[in-house]
Amino acid sequence: MKRRTFLQRIGSILAVLGITEAEWLSLGNRYYQALAQPSPRKLALLIGINQYPKTPALSGCLTDVELQRELLIHRFGFQGSDILTLTEEEASREFIEAAFLDHLGKQAKPSDVVVFHFSGYGSRVKLETSPETIQNALVPGNVSHNSQNEKIVNYILEETLLLLLRSLPTEQVTAVLDTSYYAPTPLLGLKSRALQESVETKLAAEELDFLQQLKTQKLPSTPIVLAATSNPKQPAREELFSGFSAGLFTYALTQYLWEFTPTTRIQVALSDMENSLSKLGSKQQPALLNSQKNQHLTSLPPDGIIGAEGAVRAIEEDGKTVHLWLAGLPPQVLLYYGVNSRFTLGTTTEELVLRSRTGLTAKAQISQIEGVSLQVGQLVQEAVRVLSQNIHLIIALDTGLERIERVDATSAFAAFPHVSTVVVGEKPADYLFAKLQQTPSRYGLFSLSGELISNATGEAGEAVKLTVQKLAPKLSTLLAAKLWRLTENQGSSRLALKTTLEIINNISPRVIMQRETVRTFKTETSIQKSLPTPIVPIGSRMQYRVENQSDRPVYLILLGLNNNHTAIAFYSWETPQEPNTADTKPLLKEVVIAPGETLTLPQTNTAFEWVISGPASECEHQLIFSTAPFNATLAALNTAKYSTAEEGPIGPLLNSLDVVQALLQDLHNASALKTEMNSTTVDSHSLDVNNWASLSFSFQVL
Repeated sequence: MKRRTFLQRIGSILAVLGITEAEWLSLGNRYYQALAQPSPRKLALLIGINQYPKTPALSGCLTDVELQRELLIHRFGFQGSDILTLTEEEASREFIEAAFLDHLGKQAKPSDVVVFHFSGYGSRVKLETSPETIQNALVPGNVSHNSQNEKIVNYILEETLLLLLRSLPTEQVTAVLDTSYYAPTPLLGLKSRALQESVETKLAAEELDFLQQLKTQKLPSTPIVLAATSNPKQPAREELFSGFSAGLFTYALTQYLWEFTPTTRIQVALSDMENSLSKLGSKQQPALLNSQKNQHLTSLPPDGIIGAEGAVRAIEEDGKTVHLWLAGLPPQVLLYYGVNSRFTLGTTTEELVLRSRTGLTAKAQISQIEGVSLQVGQLVQEAVRVLSQNIHLIIALDTGLERIERVDATSAFAAFPHVSTVVVGEKPADYLFAKLQQTPSRYGLFSLSGELISNATGEAGEAVKLTVQKLAPKLSTLLAAKLWRLTENQGSSRLALKTTLEIINNISPRVIMQRETVRTFKTETSIQKSLPTPIVPIGSRMQYRVENQSDRPVYLILLGLNNNHTAIAFYSWETPQEPNTADTKPLLKEVVIAPGETLTLPQTNTAFEWVISGPASECEHQLIFSTAPFNATLAALNTAKYSTAEEGPIGPLLNSLDVVQALLQDLHNASALKTEMNSTTVDSHSLDVNNWASLSFSFQVL
C-alpha cells in the first residue's frame, strides 16, 4: 500500500493517537461491536522493515511478511483484504499505531481472530519520565522523530504494543515479534535484529502520551505473544537461504504451521521450532512472553485439516503448469530439493512434477491432466523427494580474514571432496571458518550462530592450510549429519510411526520427547509431548519406545551427534555362534518392528543399557525408518573395526559419511519408483513418503 493511499484510507485516523478516540478501547463499546458482527473474521496486521535511514539494512523482514501472508491466506483461510501490510517507509510509528487502531481495534469483534507480526530492529531506550529505567522498543521505519533533531527517537515501546494487543475486544489474539533488543558485539559478519542503545537519545513525547492513555483503559484481552528469543540478551538473527533471506524465527514458525495441525500446547510447538533452528546452526530459543503455557495458538484451522508443504499460487494459460509456494518444506531441505520431486494435489491422487525452483517459489507440471480441476490456493503435499548425490558441505570464509588467508583456506578446503567455500553473507553456508578473537590468533570452525565447534581449532600461530587439513575427520562427520538431516519428513511421511524418548531411572518411564508422523494419525487422538528445552541429567538410563502403527514391517537406523560433534549410531549386535572364539567378529543385525508392534531401544531383555554420560552437552539423534532392509547401510557399518569395549547400544560411528551415503541408497531402493522416473534422476536419490520416515530428536545433557 502506497503512503498516499494509506493516508487517504485512514483519513483522520492519526487523531486516534489523542484522547478523543480512546473510547473504542473501553468495554462499553464491545457489546455494540458483537451485535454488529454477523460472523467471525480473521484480521492481520503485518509489519516488515529492511531499510532504515542511516542504519545498516536488514535483509529478511519483507520475506517474513510474505511468509506470514501466504501462511494466513492458504493455510488458515484469511482473506487477502483483511490482511494489512506496512513495509519500509510506510511502517512509521504513527502509521503502525494508527493502522493498529483502525484496522484491528475498530474492526475486531469478540469472536474474531487477530494476528499481529513485526519484523525489524529492536533496541533499548531510556524514558524521560524515568531516566533510570531502560525499556525494550520496536524501531519503526522513521527512526528519528524529525530530521532536525535526531536525538529524539520515534520508537514504539514494547509496553505500548502489549497494551494495544490487550485492548482488543477478542481473546483470540496472537502476536509474533521477530526482533531483539540487545545489540551483540559484531562477530563473523553475522546479522542480528537489534540496534545498539544510545545514552543520548530520548523517546518522542507523543509515544509517552499515547502510552499513558493506554494505561487508563480497561484491557479485556490476554494475547499470546511469541518472541524470537527467550534470553533477553540473545540476538534474533536472520539468515541467507536459497535465493532469499528470512528471519530464523519466522521461517521456523511458519514452516511448522504449514506442515502440522497444531492442536498441541504452545510449548510443544516452540520445542519443535527450537529443534528446527538447531539444524540451521542457531542456538536461538523462541519464547512465549506471557504465562498461558497450556493454550493453543490462535488463528489455526479446525481439527482435521491436514498439513501441507505449500500451495498453488498461480496457473499458467496452458492449464498444465502451476506456480507453487513451498514454505512448508523443512528449511534445511529446501536448498537441495531436486527437479522431478513430486507433490499430490490436496486429496486427489494426481501428482505435480517439480521442474524448477527459485527461492520459495517453484514451477511444476501435472503428470496427467485428464479430469483434473486445478485451483489457486489448493494445498500440495510431498509425495517424492529427490536429493542430488552431489551435495557439498559449504564453509563460509569470514570477511575478517586477510586476502592471503582466504586464498589459502579456499585452496585447502578444495582438497576435500564434497566441501565448497563461499564468502560469508554472499551465499548460504553450513559453517563459518574464521579467526578466534584472541592473541596470538588461531583459526577455527564456527556454527552459523558464531559458536565454536568443539575439537575444530588449530594451534596458536598455525598456518591456515595446516589447520584446515586437521579438520578432515570433523568435516566428514558434519557432512554426514547434513545428509541425514535432509531425510527428515515428520510432516509428510505416510508411515504411521510414533517414537518416544524416555528416562527409565524410576519404576515408570518418564517421557522427555515424542515425535510422530502427523499425517498418519487422527488429530483428536494425537498427543505430542515435549519439554520447552528437553533436558536429560547425566547418568540417566534412556530408551526409545517405537510404535509401528502401519500395516507393514519397518526397519530402523539411529544416527546422531554427541557432545563434541562426533558421530554415533545405535548398534544391534548379533551374538556370535561361537562366543569363545577370539577371532569371531561381532556382526550387526537389522532392527525390525512388525506391524502393530512396539519396540524399545535398547530392548529390555538384553544385557545392554544406554546410560547418558558427561560432560554437559547437546545431543542430536535421527531415527530413520524404511519399509525395506538397510542392506547397504549394515554392510557399511560392518566394514568398520569396532573394539569389544564399543559393543554397546550407542557407540561411535567410525565411517559416518560412507554409512549415510549407503543409507540414502537404501531409502532410494526401498521407494521402488517407476522406471521412467528413475531414468530421469540417475545422479539423485528419489524417496517416496510411503516408504520412509525420519524423525529428529535434540536434547541437552546437564
